[in-house]
Parts: sequence; C-alpha cells; structure tokens
Amino acid sequence: MSLPRTILVATDFSESADHALAQAVELAARLDATIHLVHAISTPAMGVPEMGMAYSAMTIESMSDAAQTHLNERVARYRDRVTLAPARLEVGDAREIIDRVADQIGADLIVMGTHGRRGLRRALLGSLAETVVRKAPCPVLIDRAHGAG
Repeated sequence: MSLPRTILVATDFSESADHALAQAVELAARLDATIHLVHAISTPAMGVPEMGMAYSAMTIESMSDAAQTHLNERVARYRDRVTLAPARLEVGDAREIIDRVADQIGADLIVMGTHGRRGLRRALLGSLAETVVRKAPCPVLIDRAHGAG
C-alpha cells in the first residue's frame, strides 16, 4: 500500500469536521500530500413531503455564500501549513458528492468527522460516514467527535 498523496476532506463545518480537517492537515504535512476540501449543500427532494419544502434559488444562493465563507476561513487557516487544492462547494446529496469528487480527483484517502449519533437519531438521520465507508473508492479515515458515543 502506498501512502496517500491526495486527501479528500468532507466538511459540514461542525466541530467534529473541523477536528477531522486538523488531523488531515497533520497527516498531509507529514506526507507532503494535497488536501481537497469539499462541502455539500443538501437540498430537499422536490415533491417529497417528508423532506420538507424545496429551497428557492435565492435560499440556495444564500446558503452557498455562507458555505463559501466557511470554506475560505478553513483554507486561510491552513494554507501556510499544507498544500490545499481549491475548495469545492457542491449542491446535492453529500454521500453521492463525496464519492464522485473522490473519483474525480483520484483520492487516495477520504477524511471526515462523525457526530457519533446512536439509536433513534441515527436511524432517522442516517449515517453519512457509514455510507461513505461502504461506497468509497478509497480508504476512509473517520475522526469520531470527542465524547461521542
């Protein structure tokens, strides 16, 4: 097995995602690897009442602006320590986006945090990390939220 040179870090801007990013930066700095940061803006499915109202174009634009600001903050925080590819902001299902971007960039490793939900909350919300681990085109490093579980 070769060492990772291209690391995809998925973020939702949570504390656990920020911790996972910090861990990925440490790893990338040691391996002279490049980090690709991605955030997915999830939108409810049209016509599916359980998913809530569909977002307007203006709402998605506002969400995109806020997310881009958060991505820029994280890039600025680490750009002097590690090589960072341009951050990516995508709209759609995070599970699909993470897999697609990993394929597109030829990721050797995906790094992401997990909230450590259990029981009913996990059943209702699903586990993004679990789905990514099952379907990813490369190894996945999950950084569990401190104190989770």
